[in-house]
Amino acid sequence: MNRYPWWKYLIIAVALLIGLIYSLPNVFGEAPAVQLSSGKATLKLDQSAVERVRTVLKEAGLEADFVELDGTSVRARFKDTDSQMKARDALGRSFNPDAQDPSYIVALNLVSRSPQWLRNLHAQPMYLGLDLRGGVHFLMQVDMKAALTQKLDSLSSDMRTLLRDKDIRHSGIRRDASALIVRFRDDAAREAARGVLQSNLADVVWVDGTDTGGSGDRTLVGTLKPTSERAIQEQALKQNITTLHNRINELGVAEPVIQQQGIDRVVVQLPGVQDTAKAKDIIGRTATLEVRMVNDSVEAQAAQAGGPVPFGYERYMERGGLPIIVKREVVLTGDNLTDAQPGFDENQEAAVHLTLDARGARIFKDVTRENIGKRMAIILFEKGKGEVVTAPVIRGEIGGGRVQISGRMSTEEAADTALLLRAGSLAAPMEIIEERTVGPSLGADNIAQGFNSLIWGFAAIAVFMVLYYMLFGVFSTIALTVNLLLLVAVLSMLQATLTLPGIAAIALTLGMAIDANVLINERVREELRNGSAPQSAIHAGYEHAWSTILDSNVTTLIAGLALLAFGSGPVRGFAVVHCLGILTSMFSAVFFSRGLVNLWYGRQKKLKGVSIGQVWKPQE
Repeated sequence: MNRYPWWKYLIIAVALLIGLIYSLPNVFGEAPAVQLSSGKATLKLDQSAVERVRTVLKEAGLEADFVELDGTSVRARFKDTDSQMKARDALGRSFNPDAQDPSYIVALNLVSRSPQWLRNLHAQPMYLGLDLRGGVHFLMQVDMKAALTQKLDSLSSDMRTLLRDKDIRHSGIRRDASALIVRFRDDAAREAARGVLQSNLADVVWVDGTDTGGSGDRTLVGTLKPTSERAIQEQALKQNITTLHNRINELGVAEPVIQQQGIDRVVVQLPGVQDTAKAKDIIGRTATLEVRMVNDSVEAQAAQAGGPVPFGYERYMERGGLPIIVKREVVLTGDNLTDAQPGFDENQEAAVHLTLDARGARIFKDVTRENIGKRMAIILFEKGKGEVVTAPVIRGEIGGGRVQISGRMSTEEAADTALLLRAGSLAAPMEIIEERTVGPSLGADNIAQGFNSLIWGFAAIAVFMVLYYMLFGVFSTIALTVNLLLLVAVLSMLQATLTLPGIAAIALTLGMAIDANVLINERVREELRNGSAPQSAIHAGYEHAWSTILDSNVTTLIAGLALLAFGSGPVRGFAVVHCLGILTSMFSAVFFSRGLVNLWYGRQKKLKGVSIGQVWKPQE
């Protein structure tokens, strides 16, 4: 009656083994490390950088626990902070010989002390949030009005091009607050323009108007549709978040939190960063695009070899490290770029496809028609420094506003270049409206207080259960320990970020998990009071308590999912741990604890009694 088949015990054993392995890294703590990452968007790190870091450390007489490529950065772990500081200085001198123009970011960091065999199994500890590790917090407001204004300015340029191409005369186009106003001399021109604008600018609603200046001109007044306004604002917010991710991730900030709050705000949390000024510098980075013509004359070739640069020209470096001479005059800027997507050219080689606005398309068409056979450089400016992304030869006139960049790039480089060009600058200005710094000592105090509350709460529950339910209380305490083990393991496997609300959710999970065992134990007691045999009481107690446990956990899970769906920030962190804790508690409190009881009592055929505390029987 109370026996598990072997496969159920196998499931329990596998779950315990996985829980033990993946929760173990959280025990070892963190060690000082140095992280080397790219300081320029066009510079990528690979395995050769790992070997170079090892060589630099060996020449400096420093021994690292390990040096590995972690995503887009190289990390080296050390035993103490003295070695960490010396390594940072040595790597800084080697990788950044010109301190005024650093190509790499050498940052201090913390990594897990987990042994190598755990690392080989991809067992990593949970990340610690801002309130536990310390760092800086920013709340930024996006200027949505500026995003709409930029869109209207772009549309006014498109309107001029459309009306000129259709040979429709007008008396002027201007933007008035949130509207576009086009003036015409007669009704015929206005009606002709209406058809053209309505068919080509679907985001705008056009209505008739009269010029208030007294000229009597007819006007068309265009306003953005409400759906278009929302789409523009959502896209601006999404692009700003993407841009912030690109800027911060490339500078080695471990586990930054960059998320939307409301309809026009962004929360930025940088754990481990204590310098607010540095954090602002990271967020304030800009990347802009410029298109200029290349000078391949004899004078330019001499300038490439180190000679003087001709008047009206400048020297920049290509990706391969070769110099190139370009005109000072800018043909196009990133303001004329509306989209950039990776793809392939006619030879099935990796390429980047650019889409220009109407003004940019017109300029690009004229420039390419007049400079066939010449080279044109696309330069990316970041932190005041320019680098040539590509410098293709113009094979023919390029019209339609679609430009293709190809040649000497991999598929990954094409995707990176497209992403950078698409999100290299903010779509709308942002202003920091709140900032605060959390010190590492405060974070350590939060960790200590949070874990002390868990330990004391767990101890109090365990003492009560053992005293009140005897051996069944021991089973419940073991099940509660397994629940905590599995919850930590799942959070570690998901690489979740643990915060103070998360610790609160773990404490709540412990209380809810033990509640299930209390229900089971009381049902077993009730069956014993009713005169059932011990084996029958155990079986009936688990069977009858299951429906109550399921109902209570499902209703609580619904509340947790609502918090997850509609909450933000700390509320979502609480909800994630809460929902996962409900799932692990149902496994441990019912499936695992019954396995323990079956293992202890199930083989006893003539069971006389069970150790479940005082069973109060009614007086006869």
